[in-house]
Amino acid sequence: MITLVTNKMDVDTYLGLRASVDWKKLSPTQAQKALDHSLFVVCAYDGNRPAGMGRIVGDGAVICYIQDLLVHPNYQGMGIGKRILQELIRYVHTIREEGTTMMLDLMCAKDREMFYTKHGFIARPTDELGPGMIQYLDDRRDKQ
Repeated sequence: MITLVTNKMDVDTYLGLRASVDWKKLSPTQAQKALDHSLFVVCAYDGNRPAGMGRIVGDGAVICYIQDLLVHPNYQGMGIGKRILQELIRYVHTIREEGTTMMLDLMCAKDREMFYTKHGFIARPTDELGPGMIQYLDDRRDKQ
């Protein structure tokens, strides 16, 4: 049975889940800082085995981002990602000031767009919104 646990993820679990889907390697210090500065963290467990996770980051007033939503390959296709996403969205609803609009954004992994559109997200660019963009900062760029 899959259970969701909130705001109790340790660095080793975080790094292990990231490694399971071949995401960029983080240092333990980076990972701890990321967890410490998250607004909300959800981890799905199968017994005591981590099966997936997701985080909310942002200012908690105007904008929040879904970050690191992933499901371990052994558990993909079982609805775990959907449950995590629903819990992340539920949390953001609880912190949104009544009568206001809050943006909930994400950067989707390649070929995962349909998962998010099924849950009400829109892809950019649109007629009104430009494309999402990214810049990686690392030691190589700092020396240029």
